Amino acid sequence: MDPILLVIIAFIIILIIVLIVIGLRSPNSTDLIEKRLAEFISSGQSATLEEIELSQPFIDRVVNPLARKMGEFALRFAPQNAIQSVSRKMDMAGNPGNLDPTTFFALRFLGLPLGALLLLLGYVSPKPNFIHDHQLWIFIPATIFGYYLPDLFLKARIDRYQELIRKAMPDALDLLTICVEAGLGFDAAMSKVAEKWDNELGQAFNRVVREIGLGKLRREALRDMSNRVGIPEMTSFVAAVIQSEQLGVPMAQVLRIQSDQMRIMRRQRAEEKAHQAPVKMVFPMGIFIFPALCIVMMGPAIMSLVETFGK
Repeated sequence: MDPILLVIIAFIIILIIVLIVIGLRSPNSTDLIEKRLAEFISSGQSATLEEIELSQPFIDRVVNPLARKMGEFALRFAPQNAIQSVSRKMDMAGNPGNLDPTTFFALRFLGLPLGALLLLLGYVSPKPNFIHDHQLWIFIPATIFGYYLPDLFLKARIDRYQELIRKAMPDALDLLTICVEAGLGFDAAMSKVAEKWDNELGQAFNRVVREIGLGKLRREALRDMSNRVGIPEMTSFVAAVIQSEQLGVPMAQVLRIQSDQMRIMRRQRAEEKAHQAPVKMVFPMGIFIFPALCIVMMGPAIMSLVETFGK
């Protein structure tokens, strides 16, 4: 096949993938239509639904619906436990980019052509014989990597989300304790913390307050938050709050103890990372520093020996 044609095909595939990914991250098309309708109504202009729809960008009209259809098609063949597992992981990651299982499986579906794309690029490389001889060993790992690339992204976002929650918990519990000691109820204190801090922990508290306002029991809302976050610190905090509510222990005292424990655990994690630093430095020192030191220390001696035996 003509190399120029292969380059064009590879470019088209990359362009389609980029457009679909952008479309998956864009807002819902229904919300955009409602926004357009509100703009036309406020301006006093009369327009048909077709005109309003055509006024949207190409990504919102074509790419986003196509991506949603691909995700819905992939969901038909996904087991129910896999869908539930993905949904739970998205909650643990803080729902990055307003992703849902449909979008996630669409991204997986898009990752499968990665192996074929690498083969196409390999055929136009300066040394295509290597691709011809090892195309199976290149195609299979690239396809597997493309399929699991969204999982790697989600795992990284979960680790980042949990680390941000850990860092914010001691200060948030201090503010929660101050609010309770000032006379606010526990729900009002959580609402105050969520209003004060617009971070991951504040959003988690805000969701609990909204769920309680909708009629869910406090202990159930707190347990759901603990399951969504998935870190021992949050599990300990929720268990202490529920036990305090059941046994009638003063809430401020429990929160103060929890805050102190969080700070101790944070200090212990910092000390643990400090102890791991020398071990992690061995590899870069062995690769970059020790060879340079050997050259500096032994270089003059080697040059002297070469000059001596060269005469």
